[in-house]
Amino acid sequence: MLLGDEFKTMKTKIVTIDSNNFKPDELKEAAEILRKGGLVAFPTETVYGLGADGQNPDASGKIYAAKGRPSDNPLIVHIADLKALKELTAICPEKGRQLAEAFWPGPLTLIFNKSSKVPYSTTGGLNTVAIRMPAHPIAYELIRSSGVYVAAPSANVSGRPSPTKAAHVIEDLNGIIDMIIDGGKADIGLESTIVDVTTEVPAILRPGYITAEMIEQIIGKVEYDKAVLTRVQDFNIKPKAPGMKYKHYAPKGDLTIYEGNSKSVVRAINKIAEEKLLTGYKVGIIGTDETVSYYHKGIVKTIGTRKDESTIAGSLFEILREFDSEGADYIYTESFENKQLGQAIMNRLLKAAGYHIEKV
Repeated sequence: MLLGDEFKTMKTKIVTIDSNNFKPDELKEAAEILRKGGLVAFPTETVYGLGADGQNPDASGKIYAAKGRPSDNPLIVHIADLKALKELTAICPEKGRQLAEAFWPGPLTLIFNKSSKVPYSTTGGLNTVAIRMPAHPIAYELIRSSGVYVAAPSANVSGRPSPTKAAHVIEDLNGIIDMIIDGGKADIGLESTIVDVTTEVPAILRPGYITAEMIEQIIGKVEYDKAVLTRVQDFNIKPKAPGMKYKHYAPKGDLTIYEGNSKSVVRAINKIAEEKLLTGYKVGIIGTDETVSYYHKGIVKTIGTRKDESTIAGSLFEILREFDSEGADYIYTESFENKQLGQAIMNRLLKAAGYHIEKV
């Protein structure tokens, strides 16, 4: 739910910066806001992040308040130098070091046992800390120049689709935070892969662009946390990483995933869409380049092509927000399940749909 206007009491400064051609001085004001305990939304290669000083409990508290985020949902701390691991972690396992060296800067978050220098207000009360070094030039330079370790979840109201454009951040957080940096559209469009390296066999807590196969090429065996693979919402899960427990990424309309062979899915979605339209509801349908021509009624959108999963990943959150702006009461989507990027896409879709799946 978006916050009401009565909560939007701040004048948010919105600045546009060319991600491919900017000078460090353009980030001077944003860096100063972070040092003083304020909030800055900025682009990363995954989605837009909402940043604050991760070692300042008051600043971290502002993130939770601005997003309406549950206080036990941990934040990811963003760094710009591998040396930060010595300060932020109690111990850096060898496999964690290997993954950091292989994939940082990049869309991989690692979970370590935290040091005393990381406040519990940042870790959601956990003794572990999630750390990432972003590859996006604006994000990297902002962290480096600010001189602080930047705690940054996605820059949206909690539960809403993650923001892949500054316009999405403005929609949710304008008037609530100090600054929004518009650096263009996020490249990947899905949040980082999260790997827990505190266990003997590292575990994937959230799938993303960095796949299990890529990780195993560096460190050998990796497991999936049982919460990642579940098809049923479990409120008893203690969230060791962002997005493990609560409903996330949800559009305003009721979202349902249809799973089965392509012809059966198309037939089932067309049938339910027609039923809802006849009763006066506005219906949205998510298809692919391969199937979109088979849907005949409602607001039909293609999310990308199955020949290139990155097109689907990059469009997911944006398309959910588009249905919101068009007032869709019900949204029906095909499933996207495989062992590569499709697994990350389905992880987000399942949470957005509240695990509502129809098998056909």
